Amino acid sequence: MAGDDSFHHRSSLKQTNKPFKSKFTSKGELKIKNKGKVNRTIQYSAKRNEISKADRRNAAKIAQNKKRQEIININRLFSGTNGTPKIIAVVPLCVDVNSVDVTKIFFETVEKEYPIDNDGRPVTLNVERFKQKVQFIQCRRNVNEILDSIKVADYVLFLVSAEEEVDKFGELIILTIKSQGVPTVLTVVQHLEKIPNKKRPEIKKALTNYMEYHFPGEQKIYSISEKNDCLTLLRQVTMQTPKQLVWREKYSYMLSDDIDYDRNEGVLKVTGNLRGQQFSVNSLVYLNNYGNFQIQKIEEDIRHDHNNKNGMSMDENSYKRTLYPDPNIQEDLVSENEPDPLEGEQTWPTEEELMEAEERVKNMGNMEGISVPKSVMSTTKEIRKVPKGTSTYQAAWIIDSEDENDSEEDYSDEEMKMEINQDSLNNRISEWQNNIDDPEEIEPEVNDEEFEELELPTKDDLFDAEIDEEEEERAYKEFIEKKNQANMDLEFPDEIDTPLDVPARERFQKYRGLRSFRTSPWDPYENLPVDYSRIFQFENFKRTKAKIFKAMKNVSDEDEEKFYIQPGRRISLYIKNVPPSLYENYNPKKPFIVFSLLPHEQKMCIVNYVVTKNNDCEEVVKAKDPVVVHCGFRRFVMRPIYSSNTRGGTNNVHKAERFLQPGRSTIATAYAPITYGPAPVLMFKYNENENIEQFPTLIATGSLLNMDTNRIIAKKIVLTGYPFKIHRKSAVIRYMFFNPDDINWFKPIQLTTKYGHIGHIRESIGTHGYMKCIFDGLINQQDTVCMNLYKRIFPKWNTQIYNDEKVDGEYIVSKEDEVMEI
Repeated sequence: MAGDDSFHHRSSLKQTNKPFKSKFTSKGELKIKNKGKVNRTIQYSAKRNEISKADRRNAAKIAQNKKRQEIININRLFSGTNGTPKIIAVVPLCVDVNSVDVTKIFFETVEKEYPIDNDGRPVTLNVERFKQKVQFIQCRRNVNEILDSIKVADYVLFLVSAEEEVDKFGELIILTIKSQGVPTVLTVVQHLEKIPNKKRPEIKKALTNYMEYHFPGEQKIYSISEKNDCLTLLRQVTMQTPKQLVWREKYSYMLSDDIDYDRNEGVLKVTGNLRGQQFSVNSLVYLNNYGNFQIQKIEEDIRHDHNNKNGMSMDENSYKRTLYPDPNIQEDLVSENEPDPLEGEQTWPTEEELMEAEERVKNMGNMEGISVPKSVMSTTKEIRKVPKGTSTYQAAWIIDSEDENDSEEDYSDEEMKMEINQDSLNNRISEWQNNIDDPEEIEPEVNDEEFEELELPTKDDLFDAEIDEEEEERAYKEFIEKKNQANMDLEFPDEIDTPLDVPARERFQKYRGLRSFRTSPWDPYENLPVDYSRIFQFENFKRTKAKIFKAMKNVSDEDEEKFYIQPGRRISLYIKNVPPSLYENYNPKKPFIVFSLLPHEQKMCIVNYVVTKNNDCEEVVKAKDPVVVHCGFRRFVMRPIYSSNTRGGTNNVHKAERFLQPGRSTIATAYAPITYGPAPVLMFKYNENENIEQFPTLIATGSLLNMDTNRIIAKKIVLTGYPFKIHRKSAVIRYMFFNPDDINWFKPIQLTTKYGHIGHIRESIGTHGYMKCIFDGLINQQDTVCMNLYKRIFPKWNTQIYNDEKVDGEYIVSKEDEVMEI
C-alpha cells in the first residue's frame, strides 16, 4: 500500500504542546461558568517548632516523675503511726443493714475492742498489721448526713443485704452520690450467712451486676460474715491510693473528732486532721447550718508530725505550734454591698411631658409623611349647625367655615404661590368698594329656630354601627372557651389573652418588642433592681480565679511559716463569734465537717446553675418555688428563676422558663455566694415541716455554670389576633386589642403569623380594637397573628442557709411504701 511505503523524517524538535481540552475559551464564558465563585486563598501559617524525639522523651519523663511524686506524697500522708486516717463512709442501702454492726465486725477482725462509749459518732481503727489508721463514719439512713459524709470521705462502703432488695431510699442515695461526686467505691453484703450455700453465688452475682450498673469498674462484693473478706477489704483500703474529688481538691477541709465551746467568749474549738490544701489562718471557714466565721487562732499538734515517725514523746511546752491571723490581711465577713440611694439618681419626666407623650400616642394613627385632615383623624365627634330635617349624610356635605380654614392648610406651597396674585387683587377691589359703599355691613337675618345642632358621625362610629356590642362580647367569650377547651397552652405556652377590663398599654407597659431575639440590642444595665447594688461583680471572673489559684501555689517561705498549716497535721481550730445554739444542738451522730473558703467566696453574686430535672420526679416545679440547693459543701434555700440553656446571641438574652421541664437542661439563676467551679449541684424540694418520716424529693441535678450578672433573662408573652377580613396582603385583625389607644401604643412592633408571614399594624378601625394590618403575602383565614413581647425578670433576694438540725433520726420504710412496692 502507498501508506506503508511512505517515509517520515524524525522530528528535530522535542517540544510537546499541551492538548486543548477546555470548552470555555473566553473570559466571559469562564465567568458565566464560575457564577461569581472565587477561589479561596490558602493562608499558610508559620511552621511550628518541631520538638525533637529526645525533648519529647524528656518532657514525658518529667511528667511521669511529677505524677509519681504526687502519689508518694498522698501515700506518705496516710502512712505511719502518726499518719492521717483514711475516712470510710459506711452507707446502708437496705432496711435490714446496720452501719454500726458492720464497724464492730471490722474491729473484731483485727482483734480490737469497739469503744463502749461510742454512740454512733465517727470512730478510728488503728490497723497495726498494715501500719495505717482507718476512720469509719457510721451513717444512718438520713440523706443530709450521708451527703455530708461523702463530702469528706476517701472511700464509700455500700451496705447491701442478701435478703432485702435496695429500696427507694437506697436508689435515691446512689443517685445523689453519683451527682455529687463518687470517691472510691467498696461494697459489703450483710446476712449472707443466712442464705443456703447453693444460692450464695447467685446472690453475689446479682449484687455484683447491680453495683456494676451504677458504678462501672471491677466491683467485688465482700461478705461481712467472712473474716478473710474483711481482712482483704482492709488490705485494699490501706494499700490503695484513694480517688480524689475534683471539686474538693482546691479546698482545705476537716472531719471533727471533738468540739468544745467557750460560752464567755463565744469561741468554738474544733479538733481533727487537716486534709486537702494547705490552710491559712487568715481565711474564713464554713460551718453547716450556720455559715461563715473567722478564725481566732490555730493550734498545731507537732507530736502528730510525719517527721516524728517513731512517735517519741516531746516536751509539753514544745508540742504545740500556735498561729494567729493578721488583722490587715484577714478575710472579712462582708457578704453584701451597702447600696448608695443617691448613686442611681435620675431625672423623672414632669407631668406636662407625660401629658404630651399621651397626646402623641393618641395621634400615632397619622402615618408619617402623609398629611391627613383633622376631621378624618380626630376621635371627637364634630357638631355642626344645619337646617332642621337635615340627615347626617347631608350634613357631612355642608362645608363649615372651620373646614374651609382647615382645607386651606392642606394646600401645598406651589398652589399657594399660584394664587397669591389673584388674592391680592381681590383684596384691593374689596377695599375700594368698602370705601365707596356704606361702612355698615348688611347681614342677612337668620332665624335660629329654623336650624339645629347635629352631631356628625366619625369613621369609627360608622364602623361601630355595624357591630352589636352584646353580640361582640358574647362571641369573644365563646371564642375563649373554645380556645381553653382545645388546650392551647400545651402547644403555645407563651400565649396569653388580652384583658378586657385593663388597657393593654398599662398591663404590658414593662414589655418591649424585639426584631431579633438574638441580635437586637438590650442594655444589661438598664432598669436594674435595688438588689443589684448589694452584689459583687467581677471585671474578669476567669482571670480572678486563675490569680487566686496561682497565689495558693506560690506562697513564700516566710508566709508559710507564719500563717499556713500543711495537710495531714492534727490541729485545733478556734472559731470566734459562734452562736451558742450550734453547741446546744450539736449531735455527735452527725458528721461535723469544716471547709475553708477561698478569697471572695463569702460575697453574694448572681449565680447560674445548669440543672436537669430528675426523671423520677413527678412534682411540678414552677419558677420561684422554694428549693434546697446543695452546691459543693454549702446548702441553701432559694427561689431560683429558670431560663433556657442556650449560647445566646450578641445581646446575651435568654428565654425565661415558667416551669422546670424534664428531658432538657435548664439554667437556674439566684442570688448566692460566689463559688469557684467546678462544683456539683443537687436540688431538693423544700418543705417547711420537714421530718425524718419522709425523705426529701430530688428535683434536679447539675453543676455550677458561672457568675454572669449581665445574663438577660427575658420573659416572653405572645398576644394573638385572628383575621376578620382579608383583602390581598392587607387584613383586618381582631381580638388582639380592644381599644384604639392600645393599637397605637403597640403599632411599631412587628407582627408574625404561625404560617410564617411578617407584617405590621397600619391603622386602627373603629373603637373595638379592630386594626388594619399589612403583611408580606396573602395570609390564610385559619392563620393566627402573633405579637411577641419581652420583659426582663430578676430573681428575688431570698437566699438563706439551710438548717437541718430539726431533721434528726433515721428513715424507716412506712406501710405506704411497702404497699407501693408490692
